[in-house]
Amino acid sequence: MNHKKKLATIITVTLISGCELVGPDYIKPEETLQKDWISAPASKLDKRNAQLATWWKVFNDPVLNKLITEARSQNLTLQATGARIFEARAQLGIATGLEYPQLQQANGNVNQKQISAYAPNTSPAIDRVFASTGIGLDVGWELDVWGQFRRGVEANQANLDASIASFDDVLVSLTAEVARTYTLIRTSEALIQVAKDNIKIQERTVEIAKTLFKGGAINELDYLQAETLLNNTRATLPPFENQLQQGKNALNVLLGKPPSTIDHYLTEKQPIPVAPLQAAIGVPAEMLRRRPDIRAAERRMASQSALIGVAEADLYPHFSLLGSISLSASDAALTYASMGGSTLGQLFNAKSFQYSIGPSVSWNLFNYGRIKNQVRVEDARFQALIATYQNTVLNAAKEAENALSGFVNAQKQREELQKSYEAAKRSTELSLYQYQEGLVDYQRVLDSQRSLASAQDAYTRSHSEVASNLITLYKAVGGGWETRTEQDFLPVAVKKQMQERTDWGKLMESGKLDMPEKDKSQQWRVPDW
Repeated sequence: MNHKKKLATIITVTLISGCELVGPDYIKPEETLQKDWISAPASKLDKRNAQLATWWKVFNDPVLNKLITEARSQNLTLQATGARIFEARAQLGIATGLEYPQLQQANGNVNQKQISAYAPNTSPAIDRVFASTGIGLDVGWELDVWGQFRRGVEANQANLDASIASFDDVLVSLTAEVARTYTLIRTSEALIQVAKDNIKIQERTVEIAKTLFKGGAINELDYLQAETLLNNTRATLPPFENQLQQGKNALNVLLGKPPSTIDHYLTEKQPIPVAPLQAAIGVPAEMLRRRPDIRAAERRMASQSALIGVAEADLYPHFSLLGSISLSASDAALTYASMGGSTLGQLFNAKSFQYSIGPSVSWNLFNYGRIKNQVRVEDARFQALIATYQNTVLNAAKEAENALSGFVNAQKQREELQKSYEAAKRSTELSLYQYQEGLVDYQRVLDSQRSLASAQDAYTRSHSEVASNLITLYKAVGGGWETRTEQDFLPVAVKKQMQERTDWGKLMESGKLDMPEKDKSQQWRVPDW
């Protein structure tokens, strides 16, 4: 058998049965939710026209639209999550590269040597001082007989999917937080205006009480009570102004800007965002595929399932194909003596060529306890992630139902508080008129003005509660990420910085982060060398 046939036989034998995959094949769990929402009547829901991709536009507030657009492009927490997507993609490239020859190493050397005179097999005729040189290429390929590397690719692919879902989850939370913070800012402005309106009413009352007191029509107690109420109302302004400033500071951070940078957006007074009477959120079953945290939990579960196979592959023998080609020469006196000796200059002579190639096998025969326990570790982690996934689904349903209940009941509360405010306003007008006519004492005026301030404050807050609960509801059903593209993962300026610092190849190009679904099952993929 000639050398070529021997080589072909070695490679064929080594490659036999290289398609086995150990470990469990992942099966996506089936989870179902109730067919309909239980926390709201049909009149409060629009199931057919779910406006989730850009849900914040239901408030018809141009300032809110601008703030959310800016936050989605500049928020630093979102950028950090986006960078982890590129980290996961690079990790997938590493895992894919392991499917190819793992050792591809060029080498070269020049050595000056001296052999000991007392070394074995030496004689006076041996040249103990000589130089040698060589260049070569070593290749080592551990074959993926048991699918260890393919399972690794599977795990890293699922991890990349999970990192993208995590980005979407942060995007959902960011959008809701910007809307919520903006609502609080407008609520603080409204409460400040309510306090100022009540201060004007109470200042008028104080002037009346002062005039009547000086004229002897009332005693000093009524006048002092009027001033006490006025001062107490004035004292509510600093906390509201502090709350307003804190809201602005929080909004600046959400937009990735230092304090006061976005004040130009808020110069014009705007009302509290007005929520529509109906929530367009679709049906519960759609939430499973829409909520990013559910998708992320499922993908982490898939990644961990593959890691069971990675660990289990160590129970079996590992087959490798090793090869080496090189050129070697020496100036030792007796080297090729029959051919007139050797020199370093003969390195590129055809007779300086040498090679070796052949399969090898290794098997961790006495480590089964350690390996089996590692498999058990991975399986236990997988089971924990199953429970985590199921809990995520249950919490998602709970959050959505709670938010829906909050939205519906906040609307009911607002209706009642509106009636209370209108009654308190009329009561204040009547009591002040009757007080001026001497029909009632000042205590009646004092009580009515206190009731007005309380009712007006509660009614104003109820508008905020309705809007905030609707925002929470849209967040709970996973709205707000569908319009993002791969270009949103990192701003162009950040990508440019990374490309200037490191060779990212084509991974920074749109559409290069992930391969199409139809290609994910392929064994051989480009590792982005």
